[in-house]
Amino acid sequence: MSHLMNNYSRLPVAFARGEGCRLFDETGKSYLDALSGIAVNTLGHNHPALVSALTRQAGRLIHTSNLFRVHEQEILSDRLAAISGMDEVFFCNSGCEANEAAIKLARLYGHQRGIDNPAIVVMEQAFHGRTLATLSATGNRKVQAGFEPLVSGFIRVPFDDLPAIEQVAAGNPNVVAVLFEPIQGEGGINVAHNAYMQALRRICDDRGWLFMVDEIQCGLARTGAWFAHQHAEIRPDVMTLAKGLGSGVPIGACLAAGPAAGVFGPGNHGSTFGGNPFACVAALTTLDVIDAEGLMARAIRSGERIRSGLVAAFQGLDAIREIRGDGLMIGIELDRPCGTLVQRGLDAGLVINVTAERVIRLLPALIFSDAEVDELVAKLSTLVRAFLEN
Repeated sequence: MSHLMNNYSRLPVAFARGEGCRLFDETGKSYLDALSGIAVNTLGHNHPALVSALTRQAGRLIHTSNLFRVHEQEILSDRLAAISGMDEVFFCNSGCEANEAAIKLARLYGHQRGIDNPAIVVMEQAFHGRTLATLSATGNRKVQAGFEPLVSGFIRVPFDDLPAIEQVAAGNPNVVAVLFEPIQGEGGINVAHNAYMQALRRICDDRGWLFMVDEIQCGLARTGAWFAHQHAEIRPDVMTLAKGLGSGVPIGACLAAGPAAGVFGPGNHGSTFGGNPFACVAALTTLDVIDAEGLMARAIRSGERIRSGLVAAFQGLDAIREIRGDGLMIGIELDRPCGTLVQRGLDAGLVINVTAERVIRLLPALIFSDAEVDELVAKLSTLVRAFLEN
């Protein structure tokens, strides 16, 4: 009997080990992993470079705290600044902590400008976390239900809707920032247009708002660029990272630039575990391998191969409403709820996910091979066709 709290509807399988893009359960059954721990296992499972680096670091030093300099943290901050164009980095342990830092930074920025009740514009269908502030920013009523009163100070607008932003800009003098995901993951793999992001950047510049992007699920080379917003050739004022940054080792980051740089001072925010040597080595190794193995280019190729393969496999099926995404962040929207496909996938040796009730979400590791892409397309198309025939 387990004493775990009953806050997850866990699937009836426990994985015992992983190798590359495959997982193996306690009976030895093999599964093709097209979810990668919800976009966390960037390098798949048991990557030799990561295992070697973490083994060495575990034998050297795991944690000291932020009361002291952390050499690995300094190197990682420089590396993230180099690939993002950002100026400052705060390290934490998760995506919701990174977004908490961003929300606090925006509020402090507003107070420093004489705004007593600073407000942040957020999006419908967004997901920013499950702490009180981040679930309040999240556009999902199921996440919020039962935890009222919610944190105030958020103005919600439709996603990828520029007139809605312009309407807010015309009538809300307390707005200090916009927080959004370039690609909404939990919301159903909804992709913001580049023109929208560019226009939003201009509005923030004109209004003195902070332009804050949540790259927690779509960042770290998953879309074929280091960060999804870079496809629009813009730079945010605040960017949050987590998930794939440590390839399974918990680490998050909140990056600041321009008007957001220098807002936090000593004592304004902190984290006991954030940016410890072990986690930073995981992140540095992840970035090194992405570069060394050309995984950004592979994400583009593999994503295109998956989408084109599925388009061909689903030809003539009216129940498939849309196949969308960018790189290795893919959603297949059906015309009906399809949550049962997750268990059917496990039965067939395939790990997938369904989000927003009707969207099959694929988030493979960046090391996915052409053979694994073709296997995924074949298995998934067979599952979906069988599901639609029932």
